[in-house]
Amino acid sequence: MSSANPELHRPLADRMRPRDLDEFVGQEHLLAPGRPLRRAIEQGLLHSMVFWGPPGTGKTTLARIAAGRAQAEFETLSAVLAGVREIRAAVERARARQAEQGRRTVLFIDEIHRFNKAQQDALLPHVEDGTLILVGATTENPSFELNSALLSRVRVWVLKPLSEAALRRLVEAALADRERGLAGTLVLEEAALARLVAAADGDARRALNLLEIAADLAVAGTIDAAVVEDVLAADTRRFDKGGDVFYDQISALHKALRGSAPDAALYWLARMLDGGCDPRYIARRLVRMASEDVGNADPRALQLALAAWEVQERLGSPEGELALAQAVLYLAVAPKSNAVYRAFQEVSEEVRRQPSYEVPVHLRNAPTRLLRELGHGADYRYAHDEPGGYAAGECYFPPELAGRRYYFPSDQGLERAIGEKLRRLAELDRMSPRKRGGESS
Repeated sequence: MSSANPELHRPLADRMRPRDLDEFVGQEHLLAPGRPLRRAIEQGLLHSMVFWGPPGTGKTTLARIAAGRAQAEFETLSAVLAGVREIRAAVERARARQAEQGRRTVLFIDEIHRFNKAQQDALLPHVEDGTLILVGATTENPSFELNSALLSRVRVWVLKPLSEAALRRLVEAALADRERGLAGTLVLEEAALARLVAAADGDARRALNLLEIAADLAVAGTIDAAVVEDVLAADTRRFDKGGDVFYDQISALHKALRGSAPDAALYWLARMLDGGCDPRYIARRLVRMASEDVGNADPRALQLALAAWEVQERLGSPEGELALAQAVLYLAVAPKSNAVYRAFQEVSEEVRRQPSYEVPVHLRNAPTRLLRELGHGADYRYAHDEPGGYAAGECYFPPELAGRRYYFPSDQGLERAIGEKLRRLAELDRMSPRKRGGESS
């Protein structure tokens, strides 16, 4: 690279930033000919919007292209650094620009999800009256991070990770560009290109950053697979420990387990571990899944999940991760039942909605003479003294709920036997001459 060209001292990813839609790579679902966003940008018909997507998918670049096509001023704020004062200053500049030049202002706010409610509210009147065309960028779900008032005034466009084919085009364009790229200086071997594209993990900026580092390490102008491996030695994959990628992957693991898909479940476990997820978090979630989706169809699932958690705590990584894999596979192939989960959800909701019914007198404890005189525990039937160890016809509910059912065992695994037992007991209740209040339990 020649030091005579100051442009070449800027990072490659910045130099190769697309200048128009023809240079933009990826996001065909939004930018293919005829798509609404492309038509709006081409016609200069800007509206307030939020671009939601992973890093390196073109959010900032697309905002710049849209502002340029509409011949609007492009102002940027970072939600990490800016506050209400900076918003007010941008509004004043926009008003002056509109009055003096008749020119609109696009205010681009990076990481807009980091703005608090007061900062978001400060934008509302100026977006509503057209002083600002707001374009936000976020890696977080706007439904959770933006307040409803602001969200109702913007259009959300979802950007996707770039495909490997799109990343290849991006890297090849950088290698062929003589003005801004690396043309004439490098040879990138096919194996190295494939490895680099895979490691970029859908992130255009990452792909170009890796290429630039590899260029510095190239031997005799050639980037081979060994050079790329050196660049990736301390690499970590895309995994946002507090954002949507995190929750998407744990959701995929949970759904694979629920769906009895052991291979897919194992894949998502490996993806999360590869991305740096805390194995103890996964262990905790596996315990939840064991109760929620396996339940009493196979109570051993809960025991195994707890054992895997304990192994992880005692041995750490990587030894403990094998125990997590064992638990994941067991949960995936175990018989499934959400009967425990549904019963607990239903009774919890009912308890919240209903009055606080008193404990029936016959179920109350009677540790003192006074309480015995008040009838506490009177007529209580000790189940162990009854035939078969079951007090047929007894009611353990408040009278107002006598006969209520929450738990309906499935016909999977052990719950099949549990269901059969409960049906036998219900029949004993039905036939018992000692039904309390005429109701069965």
